[in-house]
Amino acid sequence: MPPMSPTSSCETNREQGRPSHTQYVASTGQGMLELEQWDIPLGCSGDSTSGMCETDLYERLPGRNARCNICQRGCLVAEGGTGYCMTRQNQKGKLYSLIYGEVSCLAVSPTEKKPVFHFYPASRWLSLGSLGCNFRCPGCQNWRIAHSTLLEEQSPSTKYLSPEDCVALARQHKCLGISWTYNEPTLWFEYTLKAAKLAKYNGLFTNYVTNGFMTQAALDRIGPYLDVFRVDIKGFSSATYKKIANVDDFYGILAVTERAKSRWGMHVEVVTNVIPGYNDDDTQLSGIASWVRQNLGEDTPWHVTQFVPHLELSHIMPTPIATLERARQIGFENGLHYAYVGNIPGHPGQNTYCPKCHSLLVKRDGFSVAENRIVAGKCPQCSGSIAGRFG
Repeated sequence: MPPMSPTSSCETNREQGRPSHTQYVASTGQGMLELEQWDIPLGCSGDSTSGMCETDLYERLPGRNARCNICQRGCLVAEGGTGYCMTRQNQKGKLYSLIYGEVSCLAVSPTEKKPVFHFYPASRWLSLGSLGCNFRCPGCQNWRIAHSTLLEEQSPSTKYLSPEDCVALARQHKCLGISWTYNEPTLWFEYTLKAAKLAKYNGLFTNYVTNGFMTQAALDRIGPYLDVFRVDIKGFSSATYKKIANVDDFYGILAVTERAKSRWGMHVEVVTNVIPGYNDDDTQLSGIASWVRQNLGEDTPWHVTQFVPHLELSHIMPTPIATLERARQIGFENGLHYAYVGNIPGHPGQNTYCPKCHSLLVKRDGFSVAENRIVAGKCPQCSGSIAGRFG
């Protein structure tokens, strides 16, 4: 099926050209590794300073000010200034994205890396990210790109990839879908929206790996074109979110996540990176598990992952395995059918078991699926239904 014709004005001023390489990044559940060069023609053009596009969701205000309505910060941006994320700039009263189509890292990776365990296990996804974040967590594993912007002299290099070429690349590599990840995809909203529309037209699935801090307006704009919502719930208190993300109110994140499922029917999986001394107490873990059960449903997967020291939290030791096992048990005690231990390769808590007869169904080895016994969405032992899509 041919791709849709371009409709966006965000690419009309680019000079034609074709780079011989783009940067791919190798990644693991423990963060970024080194950049590699892959000789894959992309048919993209331009340079890393021209990825500009007038943003979709903002208000023009008196005095050439602008209010950004992409994320829940709702930044008031003066002329010449930028918002908190540093990816949107006010130019003469109009708000522009500075990162439209600018790719900092790209890879073909399994869905288990997101992690997403109940949406076509072992499927391949074109995974890509840009620059910037609206949180800038002190222990961010991807801080080299998430804490960087194109406005910095020493910002990471990027390459332009059009939405059309993004879809073509996914099809070329026989990917099931496209995943916007590595940094917060909401900041890439204009680009991901167009790419998601094209992806759906071409029979591909789509995925946000997100902190969930988008506005309802942004969610509703992209909702019809997004299949998987893999969201981080970083804690269950305002104090924790203030320490981790400089956010005063996390209830908006919960509301957006609930709406992604109830209004748009997205497949939702929740991740909590368990940080010692921040969100590892039973009260918060029980709060998250209870909220998932009551508002997303007992079949919603919850991944409790090991924190690995990075950046300003380099002094904190990795999460003890016993803490993760306790968190997983809290999930079960609160009625969840699928709770997983993450970032611990070989741990039995990364496998999928039948919630009815407890038979091993999906055996995982790191990011690989060693065995998948699910047949037509059912357990072969007891014929119990297993939530998700399994092909």
